[in-house]
Amino acid sequence: MAWYDRFRRRTKKRNFPRTRKYQGASTGRLFSDFMQTSTSADAEIKDQLRLLRDRSRDLARNDSYVQRYLNLMQSNIVGSNGIRLSMKARNDDGSLDLVANRIIEQQWRNWCKLGNCTTNGRLSFIDCQKLFVESLARDGEVLVRHVKSRDSEFGYKIEFLEADHLDEKKNEDAKGNNNKIKMGVEVDSNQKPVAYYLYKNHPFDNTYQHTQKHIRVNADELIHAYIPQRPEQNRGVPFTASAMANIKLLNGYLEAEIVAARTAASKMGFFVSSDGDQYVGDGEDEEYVPIMNAEAGTFEQLPSGMDFKEFDPSHPTSAFESFSTQVLRSIASGLNISYHALTNDLSSVNYSSLRAGALEDREMYRLYQRFTIDHFVRPVFERWLMMAISSGAISTSPATNQPLPISRYDKFALAANFIPRSFSWVDPQKEMMASISGMQSGLVTFQDVQANYGRDVEELFEQHEREQKLAEQYGIKTAFQPYGMKMPVEADIQGGDDGN
Repeated sequence: MAWYDRFRRRTKKRNFPRTRKYQGASTGRLFSDFMQTSTSADAEIKDQLRLLRDRSRDLARNDSYVQRYLNLMQSNIVGSNGIRLSMKARNDDGSLDLVANRIIEQQWRNWCKLGNCTTNGRLSFIDCQKLFVESLARDGEVLVRHVKSRDSEFGYKIEFLEADHLDEKKNEDAKGNNNKIKMGVEVDSNQKPVAYYLYKNHPFDNTYQHTQKHIRVNADELIHAYIPQRPEQNRGVPFTASAMANIKLLNGYLEAEIVAARTAASKMGFFVSSDGDQYVGDGEDEEYVPIMNAEAGTFEQLPSGMDFKEFDPSHPTSAFESFSTQVLRSIASGLNISYHALTNDLSSVNYSSLRAGALEDREMYRLYQRFTIDHFVRPVFERWLMMAISSGAISTSPATNQPLPISRYDKFALAANFIPRSFSWVDPQKEMMASISGMQSGLVTFQDVQANYGRDVEELFEQHEREQKLAEQYGIKTAFQPYGMKMPVEADIQGGDDGN
């Protein structure tokens, strides 16, 4: 057995060190359909952007859930009153410049009115905010052009352009410099946009004949807003992209179930012959009329030798509701919104789950509110303020009516504060008591509470002052303390000072 021992020693299994691996990186049979590419963000978007955008618009037109999602985005990000301006410019002594602040706020409201802010005169600025949000969610990106306007006292208007104007097929080296043009966006060596190549007319507008010519627009003349998902991404993707496949498949499933349920609701059956003879039913031409119609409240006698077999498909299936719910939950996750908000289904929620879902949704809405302010409202306001000061539309005071000097632009541009819409409380009593407790402890201020209402604390105090004067005019004593909260003094239950 010596030779066997030598062979066993020679073939002894070696203990190589085992390395840890990610299961997600497995390449076995179960992962053979897991696509993996190392392309750039622009390379992934370039050939599919138009198709994604077109499909997203189709869903917005025809799918009720996507339409509700877009409506929720508009109502919760913008609201009925829009994102409002509150100026906080101060004088050299630190006090608020109330006169100048109010003049700028009033002139801004005048510009925001219907017919004053857009080149086509069809939108108010609140409408523009809603259009911005819907276009961002549906198309993935928004184009807004700054326009010098002679027919405006402020010398400025804005123009909305659909994302189709920005040619995603234009990918080449820029002429005359070292810049690159990526999907219609000219960027420098730092990937900073310096210009945009836009179609002069909508490239797919077939209502009239036109030529598809590009115009080069400098970056400071255009707002190109989108939410990047990767660092070097130059174009935006519709918010519906990750849920698009499930939405389409669910629509197909619902259509099939509806057709099947309609068929099941229409009672049908077949005549079966026991001896093989064929029965063709009533009618003059018996060879081609194999149907017997049944009327409600009547009884038909079966033909001799025939038996009736009912056709009764069971639709919708018992798993229809649970299956649809699970798919809708997946769609809601892809849209970054709670299930009950998307579907308006409150059958299985309680206060805790409803509040948790509402709070999570509101944090998402607040993120989009901040994005809308930073990428649309504030840039438009700053350009409007510059043009309004340059045109002499803003005065230093109503008494002097002197134009505001351009040297004070930075002061007021930096002092602009924008207040988005607020959100109603899920449980007003509990949350109001929490606010009161926070203010009494000093952990929460009036401004913090008013921000939840979409108001500024200065507006609160001014309104309290007006209401107090109005109440005094009518001899009414108000039951609230408008300028602060005083802790109640406890009564002396000892009956006086005992010297301790």
